[in-house]
Amino acid sequence: MMFLPTTMEEVKKLGWNSLDIILISGDTYFDTSYNGTAIIGKWLLKHGYKVGVIAQPDINSDKDITRLGAPNLYWAVSAGCVDSMVANYTATKKRRKSDDFTPGGINNRRPDRATIQYTNLIRRFFKNSPVPIVLGGIEASLRRVVHYDYWSNSLRRPILFDAKADILSYGMGEKSMLALADALKSNKDWRDIRGLAYISKEAHKNYLELPTYEECLEKKENFVKAFELFYNNCDPITAKGISQKNADRYYIQNPPSESFTAEEMDDIYGLDFERDVHPFYKKDGHVKALDTIKYSVTTHRGCYGECNFCAIAVHQGRTVMSRSEDSIIKEVTHLAGLKGFKGNISDVGGPTANMYQLECSKKLNHGACSHKRCLYPETCSALKLNHSKQISLLRKLKSIDKIKKIFIASGIRYDMILDDDKFGDKYLEEIIKDHISGQMKIAPEHTEDKILSLMGKQGKSMLKEFKDRFYELNKKHDKKQFLTYYLIAAHPGCNEKDMLDLKRFASSELKISPEQVQVFTPTPSTYSTLMYYTEMNPFNNQKLFVEKDNGKKQKQKDIITQNNKTRRY
Repeated sequence: MMFLPTTMEEVKKLGWNSLDIILISGDTYFDTSYNGTAIIGKWLLKHGYKVGVIAQPDINSDKDITRLGAPNLYWAVSAGCVDSMVANYTATKKRRKSDDFTPGGINNRRPDRATIQYTNLIRRFFKNSPVPIVLGGIEASLRRVVHYDYWSNSLRRPILFDAKADILSYGMGEKSMLALADALKSNKDWRDIRGLAYISKEAHKNYLELPTYEECLEKKENFVKAFELFYNNCDPITAKGISQKNADRYYIQNPPSESFTAEEMDDIYGLDFERDVHPFYKKDGHVKALDTIKYSVTTHRGCYGECNFCAIAVHQGRTVMSRSEDSIIKEVTHLAGLKGFKGNISDVGGPTANMYQLECSKKLNHGACSHKRCLYPETCSALKLNHSKQISLLRKLKSIDKIKKIFIASGIRYDMILDDDKFGDKYLEEIIKDHISGQMKIAPEHTEDKILSLMGKQGKSMLKEFKDRFYELNKKHDKKQFLTYYLIAAHPGCNEKDMLDLKRFASSELKISPEQVQVFTPTPSTYSTLMYYTEMNPFNNQKLFVEKDNGKKQKQKDIITQNNKTRRY
């Protein structure tokens, strides 16, 4: 195993004279598969490229950005694991004091709009460098077309224009970033590579044309149309390429990278990682994010839940791509043998834990349906829910030598458990017996059906049914565990009465006073953000109440959280 180099001294120790690719990140460099910079870097390294990392460079000097010289093929710029504006500000636009991805935990290393700032930094100190600057990561991915930006309360152009970069890799970038490196190394044209976007003087004649930036500014209806065309062309099987005019130039986006097979997922997550912060950065302090991910295991990518406030469907995709059971067992066995391991795996999961090895065969062969969703307004009959493979995996993992406890910390869709008539109860029982400690976290987000429908989630009757079943099984196994609920205040459509109704339901039916409540944050490229900006329900074109006053948003949250004394069922 090895860290990717961060200094020229490390480069020379590897016997290299220069680097092919330099990765810039808004996070510190922690070498785990939960860090996009690390996983892309190790993937490129595996395929023969010399890769280095500059994490959280100082944007006011050349001391960091020039440390490794110029790359031979391309710069790869990412704001980090979180959009920099989300990382730096709360939902009510207050500056965050802490940053879990920065050594020492103080939020003083990640600039606002980090993708743009880092690109400007490269341009400033490498004016004559001929190699392209490639944007990647979630900030670039979700801002790749004209988008609403909550922090400036405006529509912004595709980030490629504002950053003045050359190429953008969107979604999960292993395939596109490798294909780009191969093309540049061979002096071949890269403009048809799936998963890449770029700027052109002309529209692409075979691609869908979205309403222009100027048209989106002129009428919100145009922005709705642009968003829906964008959203409906994110599936690798069905998507067309898109172009969008901005002034006298065009944003050109090729179709998405193809979904990963199980074998490809195994290759990616079978890469060697140090599972620690690079010593160059570790000396600056503890990185809190590593506490939960050092001994965590990813089982799959993608989510077919399509909650309207969530960007996973646009970034990771609506198709669940799972690793093989053998690959996961091998990783956990490796973790169990590491020095300092205490016997506990912090998490085994993905965006939604209980989607592992569950996907519709129709979607896998023909792509996501354009006319309906998998889980809303009800579970699609084509999606054959069966948690038996997950039960089998968990049982095998907990039997590995030196493993004391396998925790499930990723989100769990309780509606999927209830809709699995054969194995749903058995899966829940397995979780209750062996895979939580004291509490199980679920995310109903709200309890009022009107708001849940705007969120793209099933109604509250399922929540009550699941709650009752959870406590029945706890009683059966003589457990005194409880549920905690993640909820959202001030989602588009939600008013103070809805929050009061939520509080009453939580008290009378759930027997709790909720504590985990967050104010809705409009993040780029989600349907809920579209609702927030347009004040319209895009599914029926009806006008929608949207709370935009930050004080009143906080009041919605306070209705639930003030004077709470948690009561447990």
